[in-house]
Amino acid sequence: MNIKQFGGILLITGNAIGGGMLALPLATAQAGFLNSSLFLIACWGIMLAGGLLILEVNLWFPPNSHLISMARATLGIPGEIIAWLCYLLLLYALLAAYIAGGSDFLQGILQKVNIHFSALVTAILFVVILGPIVYKGMHSVDLMNRIFMGGKLLIFCLLILFLFPFISTKQLAQGDIHYLPNSLTIIITSFGFAAIIPSLRSYFHSNVKQLRQVIILGSLIPLICYLFWNGAIMGVIPINKLVTIAQSNQSTSHLTNTLSHLLNKNSITLFAWIFTSICLATSFLGVGISLSDFLLDGLALKQTEKNKFIVYLLTFLPPLILVLFYPASFMLALNYAGIWCATLLALLPALMAWSGRYTQQIDAPYRVMGGKGLLSLLILSSFIIIAHAIIVDVF
Repeated sequence: MNIKQFGGILLITGNAIGGGMLALPLATAQAGFLNSSLFLIACWGIMLAGGLLILEVNLWFPPNSHLISMARATLGIPGEIIAWLCYLLLLYALLAAYIAGGSDFLQGILQKVNIHFSALVTAILFVVILGPIVYKGMHSVDLMNRIFMGGKLLIFCLLILFLFPFISTKQLAQGDIHYLPNSLTIIITSFGFAAIIPSLRSYFHSNVKQLRQVIILGSLIPLICYLFWNGAIMGVIPINKLVTIAQSNQSTSHLTNTLSHLLNKNSITLFAWIFTSICLATSFLGVGISLSDFLLDGLALKQTEKNKFIVYLLTFLPPLILVLFYPASFMLALNYAGIWCATLLALLPALMAWSGRYTQQIDAPYRVMGGKGLLSLLILSSFIIIAHAIIVDVF
């Protein structure tokens, strides 16, 4: 494995481990650790299959083709419209969640040094600090992500290590499986890494072997981290407190503050704050570069400085405006993102692969194993996820 592959793995890992990870123990608390762990593994399998299918379909077309181009060529105008809407709604919802979480986190940090800014100001600061990295392009995002991810994984391991002595096995055995479906959208969103695959295909010059390794390993690391993270948080913080945090307007800072108060350990508090900041930063960068590349492709814009600036504004202004009007939108935005995530990154890839393989008879060197059985299972699972999410989160 070379440095470039390692960077690709970290990009997928960083794209997955973010606001969704911070929200996982809050969303799954009532279901309990054991029940949510099985659900996490199942959802990982669904989203990994969707990611590999996106790679397969993307390889049918020229480099720099993204989901709009792919959907138009395989599913026609209806597919193109659905891809446009879902991609925009998903990535804007995720960016809004990360900006809201980043604003809350930044506000909490500044308050500790007696600097008091409103949520509006800290939201703008968060975008101003990280946005220029996305503007510079994939190479800059990759370099920054390697730095962030190295620190993130180290801090994560230390945090789990320090939390381990305080974990209550009695708390881990609690939970009611009937609450599990309520966490479905957050779990699906936590595995929303596949949006970056078209960008990675171009970055790796269509090297299928390297891309498969990057996707599989890059998605497996978040799964393992999620299982440890859920176990640590649910084993330390009682269920009733986690439910209260989930309903809070400042859930990211509330979670770290609760850990601090319960354990009264300065080292754990420091690691928790650093880990939270890196989670939000890496996800913001990964989603930001995916959305900007998507807009360049969808709007058929050449990569001139003027067009890059236009895309930069289109990428960050809408979610920033949403957060300015609804500053407490972290958990809400992640919930809604789950609907678009399942549609775009699981249902559409299966439909595109079905159309390309069996209707258009596209014959390509790389094909995801499983045939019609896998595609049918993925389509059925996606419909169940989407229908349940709409009933629970919308109605």
